[in-house]
Amino acid sequence: MKKSIIIILAVIAILVFWAISVYNGLVTMEENTNGQWANVETQYQRRADLIPNLVNTVKGYATHEKETLEGVIAARSQATQIKVDAADLTPEKLAQYQKAQGAVTSALGKLLAITENYPALKANQNFLELQAQLEGTENRINVARKNFNDAAQAYNTNIRRFPKNIFAGMFGFDKKAYFEAEEGSKKAPKVEF
Repeated sequence: MKKSIIIILAVIAILVFWAISVYNGLVTMEENTNGQWANVETQYQRRADLIPNLVNTVKGYATHEKETLEGVIAARSQATQIKVDAADLTPEKLAQYQKAQGAVTSALGKLLAITENYPALKANQNFLELQAQLEGTENRINVARKNFNDAAQAYNTNIRRFPKNIFAGMFGFDKKAYFEAEEGSKKAPKVEF
């Protein structure tokens, strides 16, 4: 009788340690995903911080491009007002965040396009440095978004696999949303000469 009680207690202890291990693994993966999301936000913030400097540099050269400059400033303002919590990252909230950031990207594209009309601006050292920093930031954003998607995929796969899905459901580990391609980005741009 003593032997059977010891075996039962040993099995229970193994199950408890296994459950603790599964829970801690899920927490680690969720924190990694949240950390990757923070990296995405950091890169978007870096871009938002560069925009006023870029706009002010262009403003000195392109005074009659007021509409474009105001569009960039307005897009930046809207994008910085949208906050998404990594713990509550639903597809709808991520889509709203991505749409606001897409508006910034579009406005910056227009701003950089008008600079082609100003040779003196294109030669300005401050502008060239800001443009290089902005290009680097866009690359960092892409890397951060990819890293976030990779972490979210690993996390989502883990919480959906049996038997971890039982613990995930019991302890409230919810699926994370992914960054997706923006609307219209699947079509190749039309180039005409």
